[in-house]
Amino acid sequence: MKIVIPKETHPGETRVALIPEGAKSLIDKGIQVSIQKDAGLRSNFQDEDYSKIGASIFSDLDAEISGGDILARVRKPDFEKGDPSKLKDKFHISFLDPFRSKDTVLKFKETEASSISLEMIPRSTIAQKMDALSSQTNLAGYVAVIEAAGQLNKILPMMMTPAGTLHPAKVFVIGAGVAGLQAIATAKRLGAKVEAFDTRPVVEEQVKSLGANFVKVDLGETGQTKDGYAKALTEEQLEKQRQTMAKHCAKSDIVITTAQVFGRPAPRIITADMVAKMKAGSVIVDLAVETGGNVEGSKLNEKVDINGVIILGHGNLPGMVPQHASQMFSSNLVSFLNEFYDQEKKVFVFDTEDEILKACLITHKGEVVHGKIKEALGV
Repeated sequence: MKIVIPKETHPGETRVALIPEGAKSLIDKGIQVSIQKDAGLRSNFQDEDYSKIGASIFSDLDAEISGGDILARVRKPDFEKGDPSKLKDKFHISFLDPFRSKDTVLKFKETEASSISLEMIPRSTIAQKMDALSSQTNLAGYVAVIEAAGQLNKILPMMMTPAGTLHPAKVFVIGAGVAGLQAIATAKRLGAKVEAFDTRPVVEEQVKSLGANFVKVDLGETGQTKDGYAKALTEEQLEKQRQTMAKHCAKSDIVITTAQVFGRPAPRIITADMVAKMKAGSVIVDLAVETGGNVEGSKLNEKVDINGVIILGHGNLPGMVPQHASQMFSSNLVSFLNEFYDQEKKVFVFDTEDEILKACLITHKGEVVHGKIKEALGV
């Protein structure tokens, strides 16, 4: 069995799907690993780091795919830069963003490739070690605070100095999922005073355990999906939420928004009017900018200044710490592959009735097999 790791083609992508340590663990099982030249370079992994543990280095991706069984990458493929017919009867594993990537899904269907979307891995105990989305989102929460601190015109911790007391910066985190909780923890470690809001009352205890104050808003009936994601709010609930958040944003130095509804555009929760009422010098980080954005005025991969309020719309925060992001992604990928590897027969056995695979398999044998994706894309 052979796994092919191509160099990422998405603009600005710095991560690599498999690091040398992960490649070695697969090679030790008798699996061939082939990685494209310079694929790990932007994550500080050299070609020789791979070759010395037994991986082969290649330059021609189309030729390499022909002899491979599995193609694994971080981002979805750019079919305009490769021959998709080479993927026929092979497995492709990566983040696919399937709800917003109809053309990609249809191309996999057309080429009769089996595509696995890592975003769709279930949030179950057995699949936790494979959950690449959570691992990358965790890093995004950390980087969001670091980036915000770098833009802020004051320090985060309180300091007692001969010149007087410097009061701690106030950080307001909206959304207490994986990214939000890591943002809270990071801001607290840096000495900030932290508040957080989430539509799910169930996360209040987690927020408080990290030393932050939980902001309560009576929204009526809310909750979360069976996978742990926040349910979409009604427009009335969103307006009530905005009114409360506006007060907290106005007195905050840093606001970090992480609100996303899986499979849908991100909700707009910070309006231009709310931004206008914030202090000059304050910073907003919109973690949902790639899916439409939580903040009115945020722009993908841009820094926007609105009357002194800085809005950061970085689209790939984990890519700002590519070495650790690649390490975590690689570990998740190896765990996923190990789940389906038959050590005795030295082959991968992808059982389409397996609970984990069924949740993340998008196309197979020329059909879109994932019910939710089929319905969402109308195919």
